[in-house]
Amino acid sequence: MRVTWELRGSKLFVYLSGELDHHAAHQALKQMGDVLDEHMPLRCVLDLSGLSFMDSSGIAVVLGTYRRLKSYGGELSVAGVPNHAAKVLTMAGVDRLVPIATATKG
Repeated sequence: MRVTWELRGSKLFVYLSGELDHHAAHQALKQMGDVLDEHMPLRCVLDLSGLSFMDSSGIAVVLGTYRRLKSYGGELSVAGVPNHAAKVLTMAGVDRLVPIATATKG
């Protein structure tokens, strides 16, 4: 699991790549928490287009990020969501809290 990020103005883009499973979720939440605490962005885009696998642990990553941002008035959106990950997030109802944009094919 790899977590990278870039700040563009007041919007933070966080990119996850690799496999997001139980072990990687803990690491990702820690790294993302550090970045969020440092920059406290009002808007954050979590880009999942680099994921090759995501299990239900990905729900915890998205919801944990959502809660942290919401605690200081920030907003989260999730972009580039692969079909397999979109199914996991939608079945859990995450899409009712966080806007989710699936990856485009092309």
